Amino acid sequence: MPEYKAPLKDMDFLINDVLDFESHYKTFPEGEEATPDMVEAILSECAKFCENVLSPINQSGDKEGCVLKDGKVTTPTGFKEAYQQFVDGGWQSLSHPTEYGGQGLPLSLGVLKSDMIGTANWSWGMYPGLSMGAMNTIYMHGTEAQKQEYLIPLTHGTWTGTMCLTEPQCGTDLGQVKTKAEPNDDGSYDISGTKIFISAGDHDFTDNIIHVVLARMPGAPSGTRGISLFIVPKNNVNEDGTVGEFNNVSCGSLEEKMGIKASATAVLNFDGAKGYLLGAENKGLECMFTFMNTARVGTSLQGVGTAELAYQGSLPYAKDRLSMRALSGKKAPDKVADPIICHADVRRMLLTQKSIAEGGRAMIYYVAKLADTMMYGATEKEKEQADDMLGLLTPILKAFLTESGLEAANLGMQVYGGHGYIKEWGMEQIARDARISTLYEGTTGIQGLDLLGRKILLGGGGSFKKFTTEIMVFCKDFGLLSRNPHKKNMNQFIWPLFKHVAAWQQYTVRIALKAKNNRDVVGSASVDYLMYSGYITMAYFWAMMAQKAYEGLASGEGDADFYKAKIQTAEFYFERLLPRTKTLADTMMASTKSVMQMEEDHFAFL
Repeated sequence: MPEYKAPLKDMDFLINDVLDFESHYKTFPEGEEATPDMVEAILSECAKFCENVLSPINQSGDKEGCVLKDGKVTTPTGFKEAYQQFVDGGWQSLSHPTEYGGQGLPLSLGVLKSDMIGTANWSWGMYPGLSMGAMNTIYMHGTEAQKQEYLIPLTHGTWTGTMCLTEPQCGTDLGQVKTKAEPNDDGSYDISGTKIFISAGDHDFTDNIIHVVLARMPGAPSGTRGISLFIVPKNNVNEDGTVGEFNNVSCGSLEEKMGIKASATAVLNFDGAKGYLLGAENKGLECMFTFMNTARVGTSLQGVGTAELAYQGSLPYAKDRLSMRALSGKKAPDKVADPIICHADVRRMLLTQKSIAEGGRAMIYYVAKLADTMMYGATEKEKEQADDMLGLLTPILKAFLTESGLEAANLGMQVYGGHGYIKEWGMEQIARDARISTLYEGTTGIQGLDLLGRKILLGGGGSFKKFTTEIMVFCKDFGLLSRNPHKKNMNQFIWPLFKHVAAWQQYTVRIALKAKNNRDVVGSASVDYLMYSGYITMAYFWAMMAQKAYEGLASGEGDADFYKAKIQTAEFYFERLLPRTKTLADTMMASTKSVMQMEEDHFAFL
């Protein structure tokens, strides 16, 4: 398994140069303490925890997995101890309100923390990650009493949390939820039903787990309109806040999975477990979207982390592995063969991984700033606009970055050749772990429908217009007609970006017009449209990074080699990856005929 090293230099470049977090943090009270020195200290300490504690148990955790015996789940060796170090270090409480036990630092700092944790050990990071979603949901929709009872221990990390949506008969279509919630005289509900695929659903980290559960009350409307949300603790909570007796929430089994084997994915049985309504009756799905959006942004990090870890494994191997001679002549004449990094195709794979990891990180950090504004904005309008932009970008990040991260993982195996297929090196684990990222929290197809169908066509496209306008303004400010001193260099990025965004706008209008006459246009175009949108969005951030790299070189300060590498990676992205949009444009604009014309009975003749 690659030895993880936190990319602190790249993170610093994004935080301080590209996205100017310092100025951003000065715009709201919660950011006042997040000075550059404070942020640097936090990230440095988190990097040590990830490098020295989490990374060493990543491969062993995969090999050992989780075990269910006599109704109890045991996590791999070292996982529980690592969690205790995490709690003792105050990491869970970093970005949560002080009135509920948090440290009151900006939400975006939690994203930066999760970037490192998820890359070092994704399976382990899912346990506190699921708690984060539960905490956000209770904070947004819970009563003050619920916050005092559940949110404080969740923030401290003494309890963990999950979300329980999926059932055997339904995944994405939650209108089919059958779990029942029978009211009791004391205002509680008896929750009965089975939930599957529950990440971190049971474990040995803490003595209580707070489940956020979708269920249906008696007489509730059918479909999604009749779903409510409930807090259901694994163990009841006594009046003094201590953990009480078992609450009839049991782990029926653990899923045997392709990857993330050290994360306990549980089948949970609720047998008349006592639960408490969270939010308004029959508004459970609306409340749960708080949790789901948190999880989707978190899953985007898995795509970036996958690319980063695969790259960190590929690069040293490519430098050390000797095979054949470079086509342009010997590069290591004193050796029996040249290092494979001398070969153009290996460089193509490495640069693809690098551009996905660094470009994806920039995208997520940008969204982290939006999340801050949504939470701490000065006005309701400002918060609403940030929320709308998050709504647009979340499906792009979730699907595009996980699909790209999976590509990077496969390239990591490819760099190793046959050794990449052998467990000893750890590259195949990265690919196995990455595969789930395109599936859970909404498949790539679901994200495509969300982006094109709901956010753009049904939503009026306001946030889309705002985002594309932002990119056009960037092109104007730094392109040929601007006063940018680096415009001569930047036009290799500005003009392609400008043309792609203009085409993006035009294709969006054309798809909308076609969809008026044929709704299947949305479904047949949506995934290609999302990937098309993802490549253009990432191009925007690579252009931003190139501009700042040119400024850094001109200043004569900082690491010149780092800046040169940024520019060269941006050039690779624009020349080798952005052109993929040409094929995507053709396929997303194609007729639905070839997709829809075949009779169901003709799909197979067996």
